[in-house]
Amino acid sequence: MMNDLSERFKAGDHTLPQLLMHWADTIPDELAVREKDLGIWNRVTWSEYFTNVQFFALGLHTLGFGRGGRLAIAGEDTPEWLYSDIAAQALGGMTVGVYPTNPWPELDYILRHSKSSVVVCGDQEQVDKVLEAEANNGAFPDLKMIVCVDMKGMRGYDRARLKSFDEVVQAGRDHVSRHPEDANLFRDSIQATKPDDPAVVVYTSGTTGPPKGALLSHRNLLVASFPLIAQFDLTRDRYSVLCYLPLCHVAERIFSTILSLMIGGEVNFAESIDTVQVNLREIAPKVFLGVPRIWEKLQYSASIRIQDARPTSRRIYNWGLDLGQTHFRKIEAGGQLTAMERIKHFAAKILVFNPLKRFMGIDKVHCGFVGGASISPEVVRFFRVIGVPLYQVYGMTESAGLAFFQNAEKATVGAAGVASPGLQYRIAEDGELEIKHPSVFLGYLDNEKATNETIIDGWLQTGDVVEQLDNGEITIVDRKKSIIITSGGKNITPSEIENALKDSIYIAEAIVVGEGRNFLGALLQIDYDTVGKWAQAQGLAYTTFSHLSSMEPVKELIAKEVNRVNDAFARVENIRKFVLLKKELDHDDGEMTATQKVRRNVIETKFKSEMTEIYG
Repeated sequence: MMNDLSERFKAGDHTLPQLLMHWADTIPDELAVREKDLGIWNRVTWSEYFTNVQFFALGLHTLGFGRGGRLAIAGEDTPEWLYSDIAAQALGGMTVGVYPTNPWPELDYILRHSKSSVVVCGDQEQVDKVLEAEANNGAFPDLKMIVCVDMKGMRGYDRARLKSFDEVVQAGRDHVSRHPEDANLFRDSIQATKPDDPAVVVYTSGTTGPPKGALLSHRNLLVASFPLIAQFDLTRDRYSVLCYLPLCHVAERIFSTILSLMIGGEVNFAESIDTVQVNLREIAPKVFLGVPRIWEKLQYSASIRIQDARPTSRRIYNWGLDLGQTHFRKIEAGGQLTAMERIKHFAAKILVFNPLKRFMGIDKVHCGFVGGASISPEVVRFFRVIGVPLYQVYGMTESAGLAFFQNAEKATVGAAGVASPGLQYRIAEDGELEIKHPSVFLGYLDNEKATNETIIDGWLQTGDVVEQLDNGEITIVDRKKSIIITSGGKNITPSEIENALKDSIYIAEAIVVGEGRNFLGALLQIDYDTVGKWAQAQGLAYTTFSHLSSMEPVKELIAKEVNRVNDAFARVENIRKFVLLKKELDHDDGEMTATQKVRRNVIETKFKSEMTEIYG
């Protein structure tokens, strides 16, 4: 079956609703989606998946939603997110994702700019944001209906424009009972969708300005994702994922929507971002995507756990990791293990690596991926040492999330892989990567100027400065706009230094500063859990994050970590002064994007007193 579809996948000659209909017709009773409710993992088959989409779409149809319509979704990941997404596309419309962490002004901007006529909200919190936006900025001119998935706490709300998700589904059922011929009309509507139709609008994270709505077609999404299927032999039997990153992020869409619909794979919904590790152990997915922070947290959780273990267990753990690191570096340098080294490595695998993977819930992962931001090479090396094949992928929203990726043959630690098959690329004189491929987006919604600045003569300007290795892989130097030029004219790549700082289990976030200055400084955010545990071991009492950060022994602890990093860099790249932030960086306070990237354009003003402390 997959062989018959592969060439069409490669060309992107499908739409997402058509793929859903295909699996509902061919494997109706097979598992498609699972969600945990009250401690039980509930199953949804492909037939049920399709039926839910069908009735919700017909319910939307009764509300006047049709071809060209825009449906926004604001909420945590749930099966209803998927149903809403595909239903809008099945009617010839497009989906606008809104991060559940977006405060109301950001939601307000996206709903108004996208001219969404329907917004599906996950719960009362998201509905309140919509209402708060209207209370502050006036009614949305295009918004006709608010649909809410979880109606708890909303008994007293005005229901003139508010419907529950179940009510819309029931409206679709009632419509079919009155007009049975429309069940087939729904299928006709799916068949009428075209691969080059806009499918989704993905708003960029807005690190340097207001977010822009990138238009992605079905073809964009399919041709970007297909190379992973071909390269890693992803089939239905070898594909199960845990969905936990926001579905409005293009990376999570690839793994929990696009790939699943292309191969008929299984999607499991995490209960929340805070329960990822628990749910990983329960599900044991075969494929796992993580942003750098998730992989870092998995590594840290193991490090913290072993500190509480018995001395014998700690010694065995440290022996195994040291042995694995030594063997990995030998193989990385082109060497081979001796017979005795292979025996020792097997013992480390049984005693340390396998239990460690089971503890983290990734013991069945046959390919792990990291993307969304740069990751420390030491984190990648840790997971490869314990036997998790972790591959860096690179892409951006405007390339439908994937452009370069590593594989078993090309997987240099610290690199970002080789070009996706068929992708053309070139490196400009200033080091910026430019690409051309069918996955390149249709343009920014209602923003021709930004589109023309981003796509020049068919080439997507990525904004990323890269270098190419001898084996064809690229390494990401930094965002073009993030490179620091000191007063002495030196070009500094902050991300490399920041990643080295974040290798410390005591540093959660690092922002290197120094544009136009005569030395580099850093704003550092401690890791509350690990520093707190260290403080307790030292007999230090503290009450809050701010209190802990301000303690002199903590500053001395972090100073040692900074000095360790400085030793690995040239003098001009050394951090001469640093300040510990008294609060954790937060999206709601405008310091981070919804994807947890630092908004560098606000740092100088947001942390003016800290900058003064560094530079006077």
